[in-house]
Amino acid sequence: MKVTADAARRYLVARHFLAPARSLPASTEGVLEVIRRLGSIQFDPTAVAGRNHDLMLHARVAGYEPAWCDELYERREIFEASNKALSFVPTEEFPWFRHVMGRKGPAFHAAALAENAEVAEHVLDRIRAEGPLSSRDFEAQAGATKDWFGMPENAVRSVLEAYTVTGVVGLARREGNRRYYDLLERLLPAEILGREIPEREQVMHKLLSRYRAHGLLGHGGAGGTFARIAAPAERTELRKELIERGSLVPVDVDGMRGKRLVVAEEVALLESPPEPSASVAFVAPFDSFLWDTALLASLFGFEFVWEGFFPPDKRRWGYYVLPILFGDRLVGRIEPRIDREQASVEVLGLWWEDGFAPARAEGFVEAMREALRAYLRFADAERLEWASDLGADGRRFGDLP
Repeated sequence: MKVTADAARRYLVARHFLAPARSLPASTEGVLEVIRRLGSIQFDPTAVAGRNHDLMLHARVAGYEPAWCDELYERREIFEASNKALSFVPTEEFPWFRHVMGRKGPAFHAAALAENAEVAEHVLDRIRAEGPLSSRDFEAQAGATKDWFGMPENAVRSVLEAYTVTGVVGLARREGNRRYYDLLERLLPAEILGREIPEREQVMHKLLSRYRAHGLLGHGGAGGTFARIAAPAERTELRKELIERGSLVPVDVDGMRGKRLVVAEEVALLESPPEPSASVAFVAPFDSFLWDTALLASLFGFEFVWEGFFPPDKRRWGYYVLPILFGDRLVGRIEPRIDREQASVEVLGLWWEDGFAPARAEGFVEAMREALRAYLRFADAERLEWASDLGADGRRFGDLP
C-alpha cells in the first residue's frame, strides 16, 4: 500500500480526533472513545498547564472535565498500567496487561519483595485489613533497593511497586499525586481477573497497542516507543506475526524512508482521509501523536523536543510547551501556565513556525481564539495574561468574550 504525504497527515489528525479538535461528545463516553481508539494514554503528574492525560482528552473531547476521567477510574472502566510509561488503559484489556515489566523488569521487583520480606508482609497485612493505603500511611523503612540515582529507597514504596508488578495490588485512587493501593481482587471484576492470556499474546498485544496509540509507526519506532515490551529480536518476530495475521498493514508514504505500519481497521481511513477543518488544538507533550519525532520532521516539517529536562539557559522554547495544530499542520508552540489562585492562565511564550503568519492564514485567528476559550474553561480560569513581549499576539487573541 502506498499513500501521499498529504493523505498520511490528514489520516493522522483524523484518527487522533484532532481535526476537528474537541469534537467528541462532552461525556465520559467521549473519554472512553479516545482511550479505546488509542489503547492507552500516558499519565504524567506535572500540572503546570494541565496533566498530560487531561490535556490529551481536552484536545479531543468537547468541554472535557478532569472529573470525568476520575469517574471512569472510580467505576473501574479504566485502570493504570505500564505501557511505554504509566498509562490509563481500558479495564476490559486488563488480561493482556498482567505481564508487567515495571521500572527495571520482573526480576528486580521480585528481588525487592524478597529483600524486604518483613516490610512486604506488614504492608500487605495492613492493606488486607484496612483497605486502600498510600506509602504515607506507613513509616518509612530502610531497604536494600535503590532509586534511579543509586540512593537508598523507602522499602515501603519498593514493595508497593513490586506488588503492582506481580499483580497482587493495584491503584485504587489518587488524591492529587498520592497513590492509594488495594488488593487487585477488590478492584476488578472477577470475570476480568479470571481470564488468563498466554504471556506471548500479552506481549504481542502490547506491541500492537503502540501502533494503535500512534497510527503510523515504523519498524524501529522512535526513542522509547517500544520500550518495556521485549528484546528487539523478539519484537521483530512478534511484529512479523502481526503482519502475517493481518493485524498490521505495511504502508509506503511518499518522501519517507522505510515502511510504516497501520492497524488493519484503519486502512480505509488512510486511503480516504477527510479534509481537515480549520480548528486549533494544543497538543500535550507526551501525546502519542508526537511520539515519532522523525515522522514529525519529515511529514509535518516540525521539530519536536520536550525541553522539561533542559537547564533554562539551554531551552529554545520553554519548560512545558504545547505544539499548536491547525488543521493538519503544526504551526507553532505555546507555553501556558495555570495560576489557580488567581483563576488565570499566563501565556509565557508563543512561537510561530518559519513562514507561518497567523493573521494571513485563513480561519486561523478565530480558531485560535476558540482554542484559547476552550483552554480557559478547561483550566477553570477567568482570563488570559500575556507575557510583556507578546503584545501583538496578546492584542490579536487576548480579548475573549
